[in-house]
Amino acid sequence: MGTPFGGYISPTGYFMLTEVQARKAKPAERPYKLSDGGGLYLYVMPNGARYWRMKYRVARKENVIAFGVYPEVSLAEARARRDEARALLRNGKDPSTERKAAREAAAVSGETFGTVAAEWLQRQRGSMAATTFAKAQWMLNQTMKLHARPIRGITAPEVLSVLRAIEMGGRHETTHRIKQRIGQVMRYAVATGRAERDVTADLKGALSPPTTKHHPAITEPAAVGELLRAIEGFNGQPATHAALRIAPYLFQRPGNIRKMEWTELDLDAAEWRIPTDKMKMREAHIVPLAKQVVAILQDIQAITGSGRYCFPSNRGRGRPLSNGTLNAALRRLGYDKNTMTTHGFRAMASSLLNERGWNPDVIERQLAHAERNKVRAAYNRAQYMTERRKMMQDWADYLGTLREGAR
Repeated sequence: MGTPFGGYISPTGYFMLTEVQARKAKPAERPYKLSDGGGLYLYVMPNGARYWRMKYRVARKENVIAFGVYPEVSLAEARARRDEARALLRNGKDPSTERKAAREAAAVSGETFGTVAAEWLQRQRGSMAATTFAKAQWMLNQTMKLHARPIRGITAPEVLSVLRAIEMGGRHETTHRIKQRIGQVMRYAVATGRAERDVTADLKGALSPPTTKHHPAITEPAAVGELLRAIEGFNGQPATHAALRIAPYLFQRPGNIRKMEWTELDLDAAEWRIPTDKMKMREAHIVPLAKQVVAILQDIQAITGSGRYCFPSNRGRGRPLSNGTLNAALRRLGYDKNTMTTHGFRAMASSLLNERGWNPDVIERQLAHAERNKVRAAYNRAQYMTERRKMMQDWADYLGTLREGAR
């Protein structure tokens, strides 16, 4: 049934807000309330902030309990929390007292989402690359509103409200990745007897789909040749120049190239052995080195060979080039972020090597993409090494041809 104020009367007689009214509530000179019935109201502040509150009485004493901030806590979720509180009141319990007791019990027992998340994260430290671990830690830090909640009592709407707040910033892919991390923590809680189920399973379809993001890359042969000539003419620090020169030859992940260490190299055998703890897939990786790459490394060795890193930072040889150095070098050469990135050398190589007729499995192995079938993966590692060596030298020769202006 409609009302003169644009809301609705529920079957129980509550005056009910609409989502539109809550969303469009404008600030005024003084705080004001928009009632939803049953004690629930939206408290609108002069600065525009909107808080869910519920007024109730226990032993003739008026109390107020907070249900969170709109829109992080939706109208539907606020109503669900109101109904839970009223159920407690019918049983003679004070919702505020019950909430405080639950939080204290959860904190003592170590069963809050935050403590379980921290425990799960520590267990992943040995199986995640350092960068992956840091990203997982950062993602879970975006869920602070869940950290004090008893993990057994967390609901799908609660998780959704946290994710929606992130999603509203336009970070759709990040939102989905954070949802995956929350799900991993929830499943760990289930496995260790601290939760009944993973509630993120109920959120299928509730978030906007992520947009697939591809790293910009140059793949047209003539344009590749132009890029290589620009790199050769780069006028910058020797370590930055050397790293930028070998990036297209090796087409490994930029972080691995930046953090290349002299102890990982055998220039006589023309091999770069990247250890397990540096690899995204937690599997050691061998990169055959073409003669052109060995020559570049021998040149820079005369400058940086006494230190740990092949391409040390200008701020101190005890650390490698920073994360943005190589991309910044490309920008100096006139290539913006929508045209080429250092990660784009991987797409460049993959595209052109496939066009040149090399075995796709050999290319994938050289890119260090994981093989799902572990038995097949072990076979491929040994079976493809000879062909990978040939491919890497052929690729280096082809890049030289492009750099000279031929196709």
